[in-house]
Amino acid sequence: MKDKIELLRRALTFFAERPMTFMEVCGTHTVAIYRSGIRSLLPPDISLVSGPGCPVCVTDQGEIDVAIKLAGKGDLIFATYGDMLRVPGTKGSLQSLRAHGADVRVVRSADEALSLALKNPVKEVVFLGVGFETTAPSTAAMVIEAMDRGVQNFSVLSFHKLVPPALRLLAESEELQVDGFLLPGHVSVVLGAEPYQFLPRDFDIACAIVGFEPLDIMEGLVELARQVSESDFKVSLLYSRAVRPQGNAKAKGLIEEVFDKCDSKWRGLGPIERSGLKLKGDFARFDALLKFDLKIEDVPLPQGCKCGEVLMGKITPKECPLFSKLCRPDTPVGPCMVSSEGSCAACYKYDYRVM
Repeated sequence: MKDKIELLRRALTFFAERPMTFMEVCGTHTVAIYRSGIRSLLPPDISLVSGPGCPVCVTDQGEIDVAIKLAGKGDLIFATYGDMLRVPGTKGSLQSLRAHGADVRVVRSADEALSLALKNPVKEVVFLGVGFETTAPSTAAMVIEAMDRGVQNFSVLSFHKLVPPALRLLAESEELQVDGFLLPGHVSVVLGAEPYQFLPRDFDIACAIVGFEPLDIMEGLVELARQVSESDFKVSLLYSRAVRPQGNAKAKGLIEEVFDKCDSKWRGLGPIERSGLKLKGDFARFDALLKFDLKIEDVPLPQGCKCGEVLMGKITPKECPLFSKLCRPDTPVGPCMVSSEGSCAACYKYDYRVM
């Protein structure tokens, strides 16, 4: 593998005729890049920045506060994925609530949340639905099952977000000049390649859908540099072992059946039109915001936290003044240090120069 990596490094150097900036969008890519030390192989003219590819990290502060408020109501079971447990809200976290007696439970899937409702018919169960197009289909399937079974004690806080609208916002940004995107592998399994076509067509941005091994990532970077060097902008599918050009029709169908697109606020990026998912039609009976009459407020980020700038690719984790000082995995200030896919957590864990 070392020989192949070296060949790819030379190819990348060959195509790097001018300074180029590429962004990896997926949080899993971010972790893989830090873990494998890929940045140390890049020629001087190639810059690699991280984007808003961690679903936990881009969940807005106001959404976190609503989740904490609801979980603290008492006499209900609040089900959440593990990465959300330690994300700091304005006042505490889901983990601190649980330590004080709130019934907050970690689930590994949406199905587990529905099972809790079926096993506890006299208690309300709320599921915190976060994630991109990757996890939205499982939430949709669970809501359909809850409807079919006539479950009354179950609802969902849907904070799911859609990747393409965020990419459009980044492409339109005058502050961030990105020459190419390493597109997310997992999301693309659902979406396919078509939803990204606007990037090369409208913005002359190079795109490559890649897997998660070091060879995958290096091949993607070489392809991005080639596209920029030759002005041959396209969406190159380099992860064909998992991604079909048309995506997963069944998964996309589930999303379309259960959800409507809605405006959503992203941490760091702000409000983005039609970038969120809300339950529609008869399925809205399972919307926890409606069921409990909750509103998402505009809430400032924690003082000094630069997660927003990290998610926009404006700064690296080490450029945040709190990084490795006040903000560490054991005492996180922002979600980028909490999530297993967060840029700050990955940098702290794998880039030993910060220690």
